[in-house]
Amino acid sequence: MNFESTGGIIMDAQEQQLTDQEILDAIKTGKKMLFFTAGWCPDCAFIKPVMPEIEAEYDQYDWITVDRDANIKIAQKFGVMGIPSFIALEDGDEIGRFVNGDRKTRQEVEAFVDGIGK
Repeated sequence: MNFESTGGIIMDAQEQQLTDQEILDAIKTGKKMLFFTAGWCPDCAFIKPVMPEIEAEYDQYDWITVDRDANIKIAQKFGVMGIPSFIALEDGDEIGRFVNGDRKTRQEVEAFVDGIGK
């Protein structure tokens, strides 16, 4: 798989059945935003309906939805214990994180992304 991008690509690791290694390869270059979620998570279900709008608004990132349970090694690598959570990366290096087990609103996610690098 070729993960080179100029931004705005949206990948769902579970839907596309990406392996942990494919996710690790995908985050090596460019700006990526990992969105950790799980099907059983009510707080994830709360934010999920607005995610397409957030992803479109912040298309400088390639968004990768990561199922915390299916990709537990990725979650462990990034220290994700609570979901929903977001980790911003640039060329494989972490540049921001919004990681906890609290419900997140659209405004909170947008404030997080707006604050990266400031």
